[in-house]
Amino acid sequence: SPAINPCGDSTLELKITLFYVIFYGCLAGIFIGTIQAMLLTLSEYKPTWQDRVAPPGLTHTPRSDKAELAFNPRAVETFLAHTKALREFLDKYDESKQKDQMKFEDCGDQPADYKNRGDLDSDVGVRKACRFSRALLGPCSGLEDTEFGFKEGKPCLIVKLNRIVNYRPRPPSSNESIPEEAQPKVQPNVIPIYCTSKKEEDADKIGEVKYYGIGEGFPLQYYPYYGKKLHPQYLQPLVALQFTNLTRNTDLRIECKVFGDNIDYSEKDRYQGRFEVKIQVEES
Repeated sequence: SPAINPCGDSTLELKITLFYVIFYGCLAGIFIGTIQAMLLTLSEYKPTWQDRVAPPGLTHTPRSDKAELAFNPRAVETFLAHTKALREFLDKYDESKQKDQMKFEDCGDQPADYKNRGDLDSDVGVRKACRFSRALLGPCSGLEDTEFGFKEGKPCLIVKLNRIVNYRPRPPSSNESIPEEAQPKVQPNVIPIYCTSKKEEDADKIGEVKYYGIGEGFPLQYYPYYGKKLHPQYLQPLVALQFTNLTRNTDLRIECKVFGDNIDYSEKDRYQGRFEVKIQVEES
């Protein structure tokens, strides 16, 4: 019988291995090259595609998993987590942390037009941020009342519009899409917010809602936002809501909405341009 040549088999295996190494190496090179070429077309500062970006979400602090706030004004432990969340959230709004003249600037305490700091892809570099003083939030600032109204059964919520790079919210150009009771809140250079009961039968149980902030809404001079790299110190404008006369021992579902020409709502996203919260002030 013919003799088996082990050297021939090992040479063949070596050639096959070498082929696959080269083959997969080329595939990897093509893949990496394609990714690198795609990255070259993307700006480090400016989002390439924003045509399908949804309007900003409207969120509030304090929050709970089920958007429910139930507490007893006489039992500190029932609202301790809520006041802690508010203090932690507002910490970055302390005036002592906004003193650096190289990072912050005064933009006024009245609503004004957009603050133009150049294009995203310009060579201006890092942009200054508008200061926002906690004192603008009145009794909901936590500066005097560290319990944010919870101890008196008059809870505060702090509301913000989520950040979207280069987004400029537009105030309502007409009152057609705004509820009649919210129309007095429309004014130039501010995005209005309005809260009301979700159920008609609860309308007289909500009591007065007080709004605190610049123009009682979201002023335009805080927009646009330039992103984390160009706007690292950016502070969103805030609105404080205080519910001063909620009916006790009743589940009250409240809906808050912002209004603007480029703000709409989605049934799939309960925080797009609005939010709902259920509040119960317990009293024995």
